[in-house]
Amino acid sequence: MESTEKKIALVTGGSRGLGRDIALSLARKGTHVIITYHAKKDEALAVVAEIRKIGQQAAALQLNTGVVKSFDGFFETLKSCLKETFAAERFDFLINNAGHGITVPSLAATTEEQFDDLMNVHLKGVFFLTAKAMPYLNDGGSIVNISTGLTRFTHPGSGAYAAMKSGVETLTKYMAKEAGSRFIRANVVAPGAIATDFNGARLRESSQVQDYIKSITALPRIGQADDIGGVVAFLCSDEAGWINGQRIEVAGGMYL
Repeated sequence: MESTEKKIALVTGGSRGLGRDIALSLARKGTHVIITYHAKKDEALAVVAEIRKIGQQAAALQLNTGVVKSFDGFFETLKSCLKETFAAERFDFLINNAGHGITVPSLAATTEEQFDDLMNVHLKGVFFLTAKAMPYLNDGGSIVNISTGLTRFTHPGSGAYAAMKSGVETLTKYMAKEAGSRFIRANVVAPGAIATDFNGARLRESSQVQDYIKSITALPRIGQADDIGGVVAFLCSDEAGWINGQRIEVAGGMYL
């Protein structure tokens, strides 16, 4: 049975794409939501307005998840936001979603700058943001880290990105182990190819790429953002209370 007490989620990168749908899916489950955005404040505020229309409280805070030195200031802002907007001191669900992708011809063509940028956002940022979030996370809460199907199957040009996400998947097991005494669960959702503006909207804008993805997917269609949000919301629900340290791939059966 679901608790009647209102929960609060923090969704990084919640202004667009998967993050937006995750935020809305959580709101539809009765959860208040705080989203972060990097630069697109107007889009973030539009998501906040949508969440409020659903009937939940919401807020948007600026955060660059690739700059660890900014995290202390962010959590001070978050602390004030929790108190002023939600009359709370802590939140319940942390969704590490913020990120970006690159496609390069090969590992050899990947620059050190590109590698470091991916590492700072997708691995280092997730590590330290979660660590600093723990004092603000309620016992019995949930952490969901967004990974990728590319940690199971390979696609040329995605080696650096997939390596960071593989690190996150291993890190998630350690989160689950260390936070278990507080009954905080940690799991991974690994999307397949999703038609959003991620990675330059390459999938969404190319019919050739779409046809290829359909040809190697057991369910022959293109994934959409709303295929992911409901799964994340489920992992933050009481029904998923015995799921911990797991990787759930949401890819329609790619490369089976």
